[in-house]
Amino acid sequence: MDTPLSTIAVVGLGTMGTGIAEVLSRAGHEVIGIDISAEAAARAVAALESSTARAVGRGRITEEERGDVLARFRTFDDLRAAAEAELVIEVVPESYEIKQQVFRELDEVVSPTTILATGTNALSVTRLAAESLRPERVLGLHFFNPAPAMKLVEVVSSVLTAPPAVEAVTALARSLGKEPVAVGDRPGFVADGLLFGYLNQAAAMYEANYASREDIDAAMKLGCGLPMGPLALLDLIGIDTARTVLEAMYTESRDRLHAPAPVLRQLSDAGLTGRKAGRGFYTYDSAGGQTVVPDALTPREGTGAAAGRAVRSVGVAGSGTMASGIAEVFAKAGYDVVLAARGQEKADAAKARIAKSLERSVAKGRLTDGARDEALGRITAAGSLDAFADVDLAVEAVAEDLAVKQQLFRTMDKVCRPGAVLATTTSSLPVVAIARATSRPQDVIGMHFFNPAPAMKLVEVVRTVLTADDVHATVREVCAKIRKHPVDCGDRAGFIVNALLFPYLNNAIKMVEEHYASLDDIDAAMKLGGGYPMGPFELLDVVGLDVSLAIEKVLHNEFRDPGLAPAPLLEHLVAAGCLGRKTGRGFREYARR
Repeated sequence: MDTPLSTIAVVGLGTMGTGIAEVLSRAGHEVIGIDISAEAAARAVAALESSTARAVGRGRITEEERGDVLARFRTFDDLRAAAEAELVIEVVPESYEIKQQVFRELDEVVSPTTILATGTNALSVTRLAAESLRPERVLGLHFFNPAPAMKLVEVVSSVLTAPPAVEAVTALARSLGKEPVAVGDRPGFVADGLLFGYLNQAAAMYEANYASREDIDAAMKLGCGLPMGPLALLDLIGIDTARTVLEAMYTESRDRLHAPAPVLRQLSDAGLTGRKAGRGFYTYDSAGGQTVVPDALTPREGTGAAAGRAVRSVGVAGSGTMASGIAEVFAKAGYDVVLAARGQEKADAAKARIAKSLERSVAKGRLTDGARDEALGRITAAGSLDAFADVDLAVEAVAEDLAVKQQLFRTMDKVCRPGAVLATTTSSLPVVAIARATSRPQDVIGMHFFNPAPAMKLVEVVRTVLTADDVHATVREVCAKIRKHPVDCGDRAGFIVNALLFPYLNNAIKMVEEHYASLDDIDAAMKLGGGYPMGPFELLDVVGLDVSLAIEKVLHNEFRDPGLAPAPLLEHLVAAGCLGRKTGRGFREYARR
C-alpha cells in the first residue's frame, strides 16, 4: 500500500482537531477541516492564524510561509468534503453512536484506498472497524493535547487492520516530527491506560479525605518531578472526559483501580467539569481560565495551629545515603547535627560522604567555601546513640525493617531528653507501630524525605492517631527552615507518593507481561505523552526492583485490592537477583563500572 497521504481530512474541530490540523498544514499537507458547527470551524481558522502569526513574530517562519500554511487549511460543514482525502482523522466526541455515524457516512464518501483513523483514547478501535465497509483500513491515531507540542502519537491496530495502513500512518507521524508508538486495541492504550488509573486513585485519595488537594498535587510534582499534580491534571483534561475513559477501561478490565471514583461522577453531574467550567477540584478565574483562585477549601495559613517546640540541635541516626543527605540538609540550614552510626568508623565515613557532597556543591557554584566549612563544622560524628542525649529532634534513617526501627526507637526513648521529637523516615512501615515501641508515642511522627535528600524538596509529614499537635507543628516549622515543602498525610501504607506511584509502576509491568507493548514503547509513551521525567521501567531500575517489590507487597497487604498484587514478572526478576542498576541488570542490562 503506497499511500502518499498528501490530503488529509480532520473531522471535529475542537481543541484536539484544531491542533492536529495545525500540525498537518504546517508540515505541508492539504488539510480539510470538517465540523457541523460554523463557530468551531471559525475558531479553528482563528487559532491557526494566531499561532502562525506568533511563529512569524518569533522568526520561525516567514510571512510568505504563513500564507501558504493558511491556504492549505480549508473548512467545511459536510463530510462529503472528505471525498478527496487519502487519510481521514476523526476527533469527534467519545461516543460510539457519534463515531459510528461518522464512519458510516465516510464509507459512502471516501475512496476504497482511504485510511480511516479514529482519535479515540477510550473506545474500541476494533468495534469501530468491524462496522466499517473496509475494516482493514481502520486504525487508531491518538495524538496528545496540545497536539502541536506533544511528541507522542499512539498508532493503534485492531486484529482487522492491514499492516500497510499502519506503516503509512507511522511514516506520517515521523514526518510530522512525532514519536509513533505501536500499540494494540485496549481502552486507554499505553499512556492513558497507565495515566488514568493513577488519576483515579488520586481522586479516590482526595475523596477519602486522606490529604488535601494541594498536598496531593504538591507531593506528586515534587516527589516524582511531574509537570502537574493529578487533581489539577483532571481539571485540565475534563472530569467528565476522565470519567468516560475510566468507565471504558473498567468495562474492559473489571479492575477496581479503573472503577471511577464516585467524586468524579458527583462533580460531572454537578457540571463542575474542571477548567472548561471554571470549577472542578479547584476554582478558576473564569470558565476556560487557567488561574486558580481561592475558594472555601483553600488552606488558610496559621489559623488555629499549635505552636511548635524549639529545635536547635538535630540527631540523625544511620550511616547510609539517606542519613548522610538528611544530616547535610540540616547542617546547611544552620542546625547543630549529631550523626550517629553503629560505630565511630561508620559515622566518620558518613561524615566524609557529606564532605564530598558539599565539595561538589562548591565546584558547581552552589555553595561558597565558607558555607561548606561552616556546614561541615556543625556536624559531629558519633559511634552510638548516646550522643543524642541533648538533641531537640532525632531523625532515624536506618534499614526499612520494622524490628530494626522499633529497637532503635526503644534506645532513643531512653537516651533522648523529655520533650525531644522523634521522627522516622520510613516510606512504607506503620509509624504508629514504631511509636508504640517508645514510652512517649505522642512525640513520634513520620518525616519521609526523598532521595537525594539535599536535592528533593518534598517531605511527607505523617501523623499517627497518637501524635501531639505541637509535634506536628514542630516538624512543619522545621521543614520551612530547611527549605523543604511539607505535605500532611495519615499513617497508612505508601503515604501519598508511593501509594499513587507504585500501582502505576505495577500496571506498566503487567502491560509487558501481557505482551501488549515493549519496555521502550511504554517508557517513551509516559515520557512523551505523560510528561514523566523517567519512564516506568527506567524508574524501577533506579529505585531497585527489590525495594519496589517490598513497597508493592505493603500496599497489597494494607488495601487488599487484587489489582495491587505485585506483578509476577517483578517477583521473578527479584528472585533471580536482577534488582536494577545496582546489580547491573533489572528490566534492562547496564554496563558495570
